[in-house]
Amino acid sequence: MRVLTLLSCLLLLARSGGAQTCNTHGQTPETAFPVCGTSVFTQTTVPLCGGRTLPSPACSRDQLTDVNPFYYKFTCFEAGTLGFVITPKNNSSDYDWEVYDITGRKPGDIFNDGSLVVSSNWSGETGTTGASAQGNQIFVCAGTGKPLWSSMPQLVKGHEYLLLVSHFTNSQSGYDLEFKGGTAVITDPKAPGLQNATAHCNAQTIRLKLNKMMRCNSITASGSEFVILPNNTPVSSASPICGNGFETDSVEIRLARPLDPGNYQLAIRAGTDANTILDNCGNGVPEGELAPFKVDPTLPTRLDSIVPVGCAPNQLTLVFRKGVYCNTVAADGSDFVIQGPYAVGITRAVLNCQNGLSETITLELAAPMVDAGNFRVALRRNASGTVPTDECGNPIPLGAVNFTVADTVSAAFTYNIQYGCTTDSVQFNHPGTRGVNQWSWILDEGKTSTVRNPLALYNVFTTKNIRLAVSNGVCVDTADTKVVLENFLSLDFKATTEECPNEPVQFTSTAVGRGLRHRWVFGDGTTSSEAQPVHRFNAPLRTAAINVTYSVTDSFGCTRSVTKPITIYSSCTVHVPNAFTPGSDGRNDLFRPLNAFRIDGYEFIVYNRWGQEVFRTRDPKRGWDGRISGQLQNTGTYVWTLRYRELSTGTQMERKGSVVLIR
Repeated sequence: MRVLTLLSCLLLLARSGGAQTCNTHGQTPETAFPVCGTSVFTQTTVPLCGGRTLPSPACSRDQLTDVNPFYYKFTCFEAGTLGFVITPKNNSSDYDWEVYDITGRKPGDIFNDGSLVVSSNWSGETGTTGASAQGNQIFVCAGTGKPLWSSMPQLVKGHEYLLLVSHFTNSQSGYDLEFKGGTAVITDPKAPGLQNATAHCNAQTIRLKLNKMMRCNSITASGSEFVILPNNTPVSSASPICGNGFETDSVEIRLARPLDPGNYQLAIRAGTDANTILDNCGNGVPEGELAPFKVDPTLPTRLDSIVPVGCAPNQLTLVFRKGVYCNTVAADGSDFVIQGPYAVGITRAVLNCQNGLSETITLELAAPMVDAGNFRVALRRNASGTVPTDECGNPIPLGAVNFTVADTVSAAFTYNIQYGCTTDSVQFNHPGTRGVNQWSWILDEGKTSTVRNPLALYNVFTTKNIRLAVSNGVCVDTADTKVVLENFLSLDFKATTEECPNEPVQFTSTAVGRGLRHRWVFGDGTTSSEAQPVHRFNAPLRTAAINVTYSVTDSFGCTRSVTKPITIYSSCTVHVPNAFTPGSDGRNDLFRPLNAFRIDGYEFIVYNRWGQEVFRTRDPKRGWDGRISGQLQNTGTYVWTLRYRELSTGTQMERKGSVVLIR
């Protein structure tokens, strides 16, 4: 828990080897002392125990433990800062501390969740320590020379906190703890009082509810603080129900004799200990305060209530107005029988026993109830001839309670597809049996429906993911199905975009569909029904773009077509014109070699009459537009060079010539 000298380490090892479990009240988080923010807590001695690891994130290297601890718990009633002082009885004692926010958590969680820590001081120095304006850091880790004061943590209204005071010095010398200096309010502002009283069983027991937690030790065992009006019925004993031994908000008061039916008041007065009931700050319930209650005629605790039954129940929970003695209920459930349209077996009875009593009995069934029907669960005498008894010792009368079971349901559905060329119609059908009255369809493409048998229209022919959820108000089910629309039809083809005359052209279909029939129209008066035809085009008089149309018809009778142009050259012999007329009339505007198709390694250069390069390209599709630096040139003669390799023969060609630019 701090940086230690060798001697201190040896001492701690000797002590940790014999670490003791803390058994004294207040020395565990679960038995923490309740705090009054206006009191000084004096701990005269500190029993040696503890040694459990504390996961304090800010000081994780120090291997902190709770050494000889005491714990204090409190609630923040008004937000602000928390200030407190721990003053050792012996100024050579080394006290450490850590504050936790345990709102909504179990107190023991401080040993495994470091996020609960809100402030701490593990200084290795001795003397007075605490949280005050003297501190300048919220966490002080272990080690000598560290400050004894931490800054005050901010508390949140309504949150619950725990303060650990750890006595590192190996002695039993005590300390005083005082809360002061902060702005947070940790003292309950509510004045102590009686909340209500109720009569139980034969009206010989009165249960009192207090309006806040109060000290258990301020209530005398004889119940001398209480009297029953108007007849001054004597009280024989009082038992506070103390969970941690320190505080309670419930008291069970026993009378010397039962009360007759009628209206009464429970009055409080100073008991033989010279006080009424005291809260944690020592404030007492005002003398003479009254809690009225009514004694009704004793009625039997009947079997008259059952927790609502869900879908396919495999257990039934019976609820009683009074607690039932657990040891009077047969463990095999033989105190009960289920009657209805079909047999239902009971295998076990499960009770939620507290102090030997349970207000519920859960019957576990041999199998889930999956078919609809009206039933009743009846109490009967078991094999020994007895029935369960209530908390007042009265046998529960034979009787029954009715309940209804719904059918389980199935979301399984069917569908029928009507194929079309532009739209597919899918009719979905659910049988609607076993009481189903709610349908929720998800039909893909953002389509939904709540009718039993919806019709869905689709224009995109792909696989559709369909989900149906059904309910009869109790049971639900979901089904998922993939609906495959098989008339998906896509169409395209591949072919070279230009070709020489009388050369074979491969046409490759990429059409996708079911049972396709093919038709090719080549634009020269010829056709084909092959899927992947090869066609030769005759030489046109001039290079021309010929439209090729490809059509398919699928097994559903749907037809689609696509048309693409293919350029057929009049000749594949490279020809270089000897003149051109650049301008803007769109005729003979570019100078370039023609039919430069079946070649590679192409390079075309144009020079003026002084040998200056005016145009260069490696792209057979590009030509010179008769301009130099954007200026259209005058009429004149230009020289050109051409280099390429013929693909058909592999021959490397180098040509040159001249051209006349005419304006």
